[in-house]
Amino acid sequence: MRMLAGPDASVAFTNLSTATSASLSAAFTSAKSPTTSDSAAAAQVECYEQGVLALMQSRNIPQECVCLLDPKASLALSPSDGDAGKFTWFLFGVRDDPPRDRTAELRALGFPTRHLGPVQMTTDTALGVTKRVIVDRVPLEDIQYIDYPTIRFNARESVEMPFRYMIAPGTKDEPLLPPGMKAHLHADLDQSFDF
Repeated sequence: MRMLAGPDASVAFTNLSTATSASLSAAFTSAKSPTTSDSAAAAQVECYEQGVLALMQSRNIPQECVCLLDPKASLALSPSDGDAGKFTWFLFGVRDDPPRDRTAELRALGFPTRHLGPVQMTTDTALGVTKRVIVDRVPLEDIQYIDYPTIRFNARESVEMPFRYMIAPGTKDEPLLPPGMKAHLHADLDQSFDF
């Protein structure tokens, strides 16, 4: 998410347990040094135990400046949504498979909403797509996607991902996955199941 958001952005994780907030903060602090090219291109990260409403209040962010990315929104996100500070924050819910509409809790609070298309994305993909539309000014329909890709590890092992992904730069049909995700998925295949 940090790499997709870019160096001029900030990513905030809110409503975390004390243990999760401490763990994530430590992980981000011990990540690559800011002098490396990867970290230099990454967004700043903040971890909070408080919820997003409390964080908005502490930063004096009015609700009309926060766009909730909601698959049930009637309007699609467009480059004009970034004009003149229309939306300064973008709020992403949790993505589930199968979808359980956990965004409903945030929707009920009355945030302005936009959708990113008809197919569910991972949260990091949704953030990357939002950055492409708002910052890079690429219309949603011009972004290249792959839906439900099959990740192949070898001739006998593969896994189908139940989400939409952006296509990785320089490829025709490879999903843009977070660093280390393919190895993580392969390691999950090697897990044994106890019944």
